[in-house]
Amino acid sequence: MDRVSSFDEPLKKLLGGATAKVMAEHLDLHTVGDLLHHYPRRYEERGKLTALADLPLDEHVTVVAQVADARILMFNNGRGKRLEVTLTDGSGRLQLVFFGHGVHKPHKELLPGRQAMFAGKVSVFNRKMQLAHPTYQLLDASDADEATEAVDAFAGRLLPIYPACKQLDSWRIAKAVDAVLPSAQDAVDPLPAALREGRGFTPLPEALLKVHRPQTKADIEDAKARLKWDEAFVLQVALARRRYADTQLPAAARRPVADGLLDAFDAKLPFTLTEGQEKVSKEIFDDLATEHPMHRLLQGEVGSGKTMVALRAMLAVVDAGGQAAMLAPTEVLAQQHHRSITEMMGELAEGGMLGGSDQGTKVVLLTGSMGTAARRQALLDLVTGEAGIVIGTHALIEDKVQFHDLGLVVVDEQHRFGVEQRDALRSKGKQPPHLLVMTATPIPRTVAMTVFGDLETSVLDQLPAGRSPIASHVVPAKDKPHFLARAWERVREEVENGHQAYVVCPRIGGDDAEEEKKGKAKKKATAEDADKRPPLAVLEIADELRKGALAGLSVEVLHGRMHPDEKDDVMRRFAAGDVDVLVATTVIEVGVNVPNATAMVIMDADRFGVSQLHQLRGRVGRGSAPGLCLLVSEAHEASPARARLSAVAATLDGFELSRIDLEQRREGDVLGQAQSGVRSSLRMLTVIDDEEVIAAAREEAVAIVAADPELEHLPELRTVLAALLDKDREEYLDKG
Repeated sequence: MDRVSSFDEPLKKLLGGATAKVMAEHLDLHTVGDLLHHYPRRYEERGKLTALADLPLDEHVTVVAQVADARILMFNNGRGKRLEVTLTDGSGRLQLVFFGHGVHKPHKELLPGRQAMFAGKVSVFNRKMQLAHPTYQLLDASDADEATEAVDAFAGRLLPIYPACKQLDSWRIAKAVDAVLPSAQDAVDPLPAALREGRGFTPLPEALLKVHRPQTKADIEDAKARLKWDEAFVLQVALARRRYADTQLPAAARRPVADGLLDAFDAKLPFTLTEGQEKVSKEIFDDLATEHPMHRLLQGEVGSGKTMVALRAMLAVVDAGGQAAMLAPTEVLAQQHHRSITEMMGELAEGGMLGGSDQGTKVVLLTGSMGTAARRQALLDLVTGEAGIVIGTHALIEDKVQFHDLGLVVVDEQHRFGVEQRDALRSKGKQPPHLLVMTATPIPRTVAMTVFGDLETSVLDQLPAGRSPIASHVVPAKDKPHFLARAWERVREEVENGHQAYVVCPRIGGDDAEEEKKGKAKKKATAEDADKRPPLAVLEIADELRKGALAGLSVEVLHGRMHPDEKDDVMRRFAAGDVDVLVATTVIEVGVNVPNATAMVIMDADRFGVSQLHQLRGRVGRGSAPGLCLLVSEAHEASPARARLSAVAATLDGFELSRIDLEQRREGDVLGQAQSGVRSSLRMLTVIDDEEVIAAAREEAVAIVAADPELEHLPELRTVLAALLDKDREEYLDKG
């Protein structure tokens, strides 16, 4: 086991307490292994010499320039000193600054007329470009060739730029990596030799060396290919073992019976199921009929009819003598599901009650805030089997809750439930129940293979009949103000045709100082927005519209600071058609259904995320008239923000947009610890771009686990897996 121990060595032994403490607290790096897997984010080629006239802000640059002048300035009543050096290269000027003890050496060396190379990060101080404490190398060789060689040696290096923090910058992390790099020789290689040779991968110690200290760009590519593969492969082996363990578990097969509850329910449906619903239902019923537990992920847009598919699965299980539980992330959602399911089922949801159907069953609600009597009755109905269907929050997971015979667990909005909670509910069955997980957040295929790799996937991508298409356009308010004027005309036209409109703003506004502060803080965070304008606000925009572009129309506001009764009143009047235009914050994002609303104008649209814009847009086009969504933005035409908006305008496909969204966010947000049970998130693999790597790694992993479920012949792989998985996850995998 010595081979692992050098990777497990605590950093403070090698780096000293202060540096190790910062690494632990701010970068979550604790051991030598952690630091060796803290890969550079990118590489700077010092060789790309930048002219002083073209310096990019906040970037690391290398310049060759001549010292024009240098002077020492005192401050703090003579207690502090700083050295200011002005450089020139014929194209422009640049200031260097050195503080404190760091001034002595450069003061002696950087004399007017001397030429040198300087590397550092460009910042702005007093409206002047500057480099603070740059590294430099003098170029005063008498021989011109020697000077060129010096430039090549200094500038030809690939400098690793590490993900850093305020307390520890990239070059100090690079020095720390130098200290631990010899330990790379002890890396435990998780790849079976045959696989490694078959795919021609660089050995792991060499890959670690190449990623941290590459000599050439080819080194970086080699290292990345190998390290990406490791991450994908180890994760897929963990998931394959979990799936294998699940197939070894026994489960009761649940087959629908003829003329039972499901048939009675289908007979009273006022519409036919979409082709997609039929197909997905068949996949689910096939799984329920087998003697090991179903593990299926059902994903589909809001309104694609997932609840209907889940309800039919629950009814089939009740027909087969079992019970079904639906788990919702919030009480409000649990109540909403309970209401809509009992309405859909009618008298079939009143089994054993007066007026209930003979074929029916009892549908109960169980949440944390229920009264004692109601709760006691619900618990009794569950343990006796009187209730075939229960809908609740995680109150269902509590020890006190017991089932007569739990056959199916449906989890709504999976991304809010960890694997542990799924397991806790599953342990309530006599045998493991079948599991159906639902999500309305479209998930690209590769993410489904990684985050939900222990689940089979079904997709509902058809919208039910009656939903209309939505046209989306970007309105560049700054470049083309007349486009904005036209946008308000379009809103007026929609209202004149008997429809209604939403206007969405990022902020409430008014004289709320907190809001102002938040707006300003947010502004700082967005380097893209060159102007310092705070985000547009509901109250101001509503006021402007009433007086200007939409004068004469009934314009109302809706936001989170209003009293609940006020909010209900406005929403009720909007739904009834008494309000023409509703100016609101994102409170309308979820659950608002006004089929007569056909237009939406989103102000400062670049301040919203891709999926949020997609959710907001889903509020229009809910009736038979086509929808219109206008994305107003002052962002520059070439900015990433505008590219994001154009992408939203170009497609109504939630899966395509979730792909774009994912490319722009860090994978870590998606691969939440709770979901995968994996301690370290991916560092090199990007779920979107590396689709082929993930798919290939999954195939290899499945084959290896099928041949050797306990990995008895692959001790190295077991070791790496144990380091990656939390203890309880490892136990879970070993149960199978």
